Amino acid sequence: MTVIRGTISSATVSRSWMEDKTFALIKELTELQGTSGNERNVRNVMREKMEPLVDRIEMDGLGGIFGIRENADATAPRIMVAAHMDEVGFMLTGITDRGLFRVVPLGGWNPYVVSAQRFTLQTAKGDIPVISSSVPPHLLRDAAAAQQVKVADILFDAGFDSKEEALAFGVRPGDTIVPQVETIWTANKKKIISKAWDNRYGNAVVLETLEALKDEKLPNTLIAGANVQEEVGLRGTKGAVHKFKPDLFFAVDCSAADDLTTTKDTFGHLGEGFLLRIQDPGMITLKGMREFLLDTAETHHIPYQYFVSKGGTDAGAAHVMNDGVPSAVIGVCARYIHTHQTMFHIDDYAAAKEMVAQVIKSLDKSTYETIMANN
Repeated sequence: MTVIRGTISSATVSRSWMEDKTFALIKELTELQGTSGNERNVRNVMREKMEPLVDRIEMDGLGGIFGIRENADATAPRIMVAAHMDEVGFMLTGITDRGLFRVVPLGGWNPYVVSAQRFTLQTAKGDIPVISSSVPPHLLRDAAAAQQVKVADILFDAGFDSKEEALAFGVRPGDTIVPQVETIWTANKKKIISKAWDNRYGNAVVLETLEALKDEKLPNTLIAGANVQEEVGLRGTKGAVHKFKPDLFFAVDCSAADDLTTTKDTFGHLGEGFLLRIQDPGMITLKGMREFLLDTAETHHIPYQYFVSKGGTDAGAAHVMNDGVPSAVIGVCARYIHTHQTMFHIDDYAAAKEMVAQVIKSLDKSTYETIMANN
């Protein structure tokens, strides 16, 4: 496992500034509730915050939202920087006679972390608090205790006494269920605990990068924003890439850390810099893109770590769209992703944010041609 350490020249940020500004943005975004197919809450905030920073806002047909900064040169490369708005959650599929809810997962869940947690049921009539069911140890029998937990067996409970009462409150199949969590600092103010860092990380990076570059003349046409439905099969990015036709695509996404017991021969270590993904089951980062990212990180002394993943990102869908779109991931890692409580390191976020800004600023026509010639 190779880790490149360094100092972040222009990305070094005081803790007080982090607490006052970046933490406030992270808290706002991570506490928003929006799972696959129901990203409206997140999209509304992204639109509000992006509008003053770009030439115009555009959406694709599935609900992805992007801010466009046009270049006067029609031959300038088109660069797409894409987060995704959805977090893992559930969809209600049925109501029992006793007023409890059956669900299907939206995104990957470890079934052992679902029970006995607080969620929000999002209905047409408004949000309803719910909890996921569990079996108290007092009621367990040996045979039952030995059975493997399945998400399909976990009911969700809003306190209704019957199916009729649930229906009267507006509950319907297709409603989404999202974790309810408060975002907080750890005691040492180095890490943050929240839900949905996969992938409100990307949303925060997009917004802060657009803010940082708002007065700079860019050498490209920038298309920056967030897709929908990434957690259910990288669906949203396909329509977005087809619509905006980027020359290069960069996913900004969060991946699973593997550093609880060792950092030897594992990938994804908190505090070691942004993730430079070289391979996952859906994509191999092309040589030209990999060398460009390495050169950018080392030129600007941005800490990074190589990353090989067992999961994919929107870059996996984007790179096989249109006639082929060279794609890469600028990521961060976090512990316990796809649960209620995720932990991540603020220094990794600062490194990733600086990396995204430097990538955008350096991608002129000549750099793009060099990338393509080296692929």
